[in-house]
Amino acid sequence: MASPLTSRAVDFPRWYQDVIARAELADNGPVRGTMVIRPWGYAIWELLQGELDARIKAAGAQNAYFPLFIPESYLRKEAEHVEGFSPELAVVTHGGGEELAEPVVVRPTSETIINSYFAKWVQSYRDLPLLINQWANVVRWELRPRLFLRTTEFLWQEGHTAHATEADAKAYALRILDEVYHSTMVDVMAVPVLTGLKTARERFAGAIRTWTCEGMMGDGKALQMGTSHELGQNFSKAFGTQFSSPSGGLEYAWQTSWGASSRLIGALIMAHGDDNGLRLPPALAPRQVVVVLVRDEPETRAAATALVAELAASGIRVLLDERTEVSFGRRSVDWELKGVPVRVEIGPRDLAQGQVTLVERIPARKTQVPLVAVAGQVAAALRSAQEQLLAEAEARHAARTTTVRSATEALAAAEDGFAVMAWDELGLEGEAELAGAGVTVRCLLRPDGTRAQAVDEAGLEAVVARAY
Repeated sequence: MASPLTSRAVDFPRWYQDVIARAELADNGPVRGTMVIRPWGYAIWELLQGELDARIKAAGAQNAYFPLFIPESYLRKEAEHVEGFSPELAVVTHGGGEELAEPVVVRPTSETIINSYFAKWVQSYRDLPLLINQWANVVRWELRPRLFLRTTEFLWQEGHTAHATEADAKAYALRILDEVYHSTMVDVMAVPVLTGLKTARERFAGAIRTWTCEGMMGDGKALQMGTSHELGQNFSKAFGTQFSSPSGGLEYAWQTSWGASSRLIGALIMAHGDDNGLRLPPALAPRQVVVVLVRDEPETRAAATALVAELAASGIRVLLDERTEVSFGRRSVDWELKGVPVRVEIGPRDLAQGQVTLVERIPARKTQVPLVAVAGQVAAALRSAQEQLLAEAEARHAARTTTVRSATEALAAAEDGFAVMAWDELGLEGEAELAGAGVTVRCLLRPDGTRAQAVDEAGLEAVVARAY
């Protein structure tokens, strides 16, 4: 059966929308820019959320929850922050049929409201570090929405911390970048990312430094997949978050904030998908294996049921597809669209020979496997699929990264990949020139690939790309 999707080579954005629709990941909401996340898409998000949450807690942060509505005056306490977010704000002016005494902002991010409570909770150096994370929805009035990538409302986690010293805050911001974001993106999502420093033009409004994870998608464009910000003392001074030091003096806290969102599902689609739909890394597949009952006969049903029980007992997320009233071809296409890593097809003909058909999504191949060996073959196939997806993405990143010597060359290279050039040669004027053509400096790195520590560090390289 032919694929119901537009080819990626013909129209990548159309292919992306096709995958979301046909794999039943999400739908457009009734208000422009909002989305309804369907069960398959939400199951992926829950798995991602679990991986991130475990790493966040391992880094010492605790989960909490703060209000959706923020007094407008809170945002105005940090000038750069409110200026950066003003074009995206949704503001409530009426409630209960009456005009509000003070408008309230629907949460675009929570630095301001969380810092208002940090100011109450932090009194002494003994209260530090204070490490808080929340899982929430946020609203940013998006002009050009695209499901999962840029929507008016989206899901995310946002971490907020307060520290006694700048060095401690910086170390924690980088710990989150490495141990939470980079680890999840590479080890779980199988998406290689560059972890570098944002330029002043691209950093978070209100931060003194922004660290980023930048991934390359299937069409060569960049996607910012997670960020960790050093806020310095900007918000602690705005909200009066002070603590008594061991010497008895009164000092302002040093702070960080960091976040990753449901756009990571968009990254999975664009980094790994093919013309037949999703290709999910097994770590994030809601169903890692689907056992497909070809024909509903007592022997085949018994064999399929027993195999499902065996796979489930070994910790594999498995489903029995017993919808024999739906054509076998239709079911096969549907599971390919959804990106299930492995299908096991059980029919009377194969079963009579003591075997089944093992269908791997990554790579696309079918093999006949003895029924008694299925569990071991499935486990090996899942390990191989996770490794192969990462290897493919790493190979694409390497093949589509070009070293250039001018902004003009960078623009050409950014049509289908990343360009790398000396930051000293590009400079602020070159960055502005690129931005005018829709191309941005994604991050700054040292020539050996290690992280820059400051934007004015000598000998840095700028990674340039078009971005989602």
